[in-house]
Amino acid sequence: MAAVARWLLRIVGILLLLVVAVQLWFAGWIAWWRWNDPQMTAFMRRELAVLQARNPQAQLKHQWVPYERISAHLKRAVITAEDARFAGHEGVDWVAIEKAYEANLKRGRPARGGSTITQQLAKNLFLSPSRSYVRKGQELVITYMIEGFWDKRRILEVYLNVVEWGEGVFGAEAAARHYYGISAAQLNAAQAARLAAYLPNPKRYGRVRSGPYLDSRTGAILRYMPDAVTP
Repeated sequence: MAAVARWLLRIVGILLLLVVAVQLWFAGWIAWWRWNDPQMTAFMRRELAVLQARNPQAQLKHQWVPYERISAHLKRAVITAEDARFAGHEGVDWVAIEKAYEANLKRGRPARGGSTITQQLAKNLFLSPSRSYVRKGQELVITYMIEGFWDKRRILEVYLNVVEWGEGVFGAEAAARHYYGISAAQLNAAQAARLAAYLPNPKRYGRVRSGPYLDSRTGAILRYMPDAVTP
């Protein structure tokens, strides 16, 4: 029995060391990206593989631009649409999660999420789209790492540069050029609100671009944008 116990303890110890090593790997990249811009995320790599499976020559539309070259309208629109309490929470908005849970309970199905911009960024940078308690737990750990290493301005800058805005379209600059033929800095309030309205399902909404739901959502974002607090 003693030999079995020692063997089990050794296995547990190895597993714990692996977990710690993985967290240090995440932390190392997050620290590096505090001053260096990520050019490719886990989500972008998956999407590129899907596109190249259909067309080996396919490439993503993506161009990094610094924070000051992204329209203030887009910053306010995205915060309004995705994370209204962005400036005040520490990575996880427990109030929004509670409201989402109550709304989903009334509907009897998961129709509303409570993920913050930082949580979405953690998932996009590192994780798979699979749904499990382990993946969600890892997402929370990475979320708090990002909030610990970066300020809110950097979080929003990276998010706006890597978020998906259509099939093969990533980041504010590529989205502005793809949909409007202008730079991210030139987006006006209406254009920014429309782009923010695409974010829950950018592949679908980026194709249709208009319709009752999108028009209504865009109008709501436009109404509340002036109240958004940007870093």
